[in-house]
Amino acid sequence: MTRHLGKLSLLVPEYDAGIAHYVGDLGFELLEDTPLSPTKRWVVVRPEGGGVALILARAATPEQKAAIGQQGGGRVWLFLESDSFDADYARMKTAGIHFEEDPRQEPYGKVAVFRDAFGNRWDLLETKPA
Repeated sequence: MTRHLGKLSLLVPEYDAGIAHYVGDLGFELLEDTPLSPTKRWVVVRPEGGGVALILARAATPEQKAAIGQQGGGRVWLFLESDSFDADYARMKTAGIHFEEDPRQEPYGKVAVFRDAFGNRWDLLETKPA
C-alpha cells in the first residue's frame, strides 16, 4: 500500500480571488473548478510541476472568515519548494508578493518567508541536495 498527502484545504474569502492570487500571482496551475451548488465550488490548484494540491475553500461562517490567513497560527506552515529559487523569488517580487525578509542560507538550503494575499506565511525554499 502507498499513501501520500494529496491535498490541503486552504480558506480564502472568495473563490475567484483565490484563483487570481494562486494562479496569477504565484504561478500555480488551476486543476479543477467545478460548481457544487450556487454557493460552493470545488477549486483545486497546485504549484507547476506537481506536489501537494490546495483546495481553495471559500470561508462561509464567521469562524472560518476569522481563520483566513491564520490556519498556521501565525507560523510558517506552507512550504513552496523550488529548484530555481532566484528566478522564482524575482518573479514573485515582480508579481507583488510580500517577502518578510531577504533570502538567507540555512543548513538545509536557501529560504525566504513570504505572505500570500490572505496572510498565510510560507517559505520559498530551495533545499540542498541530500
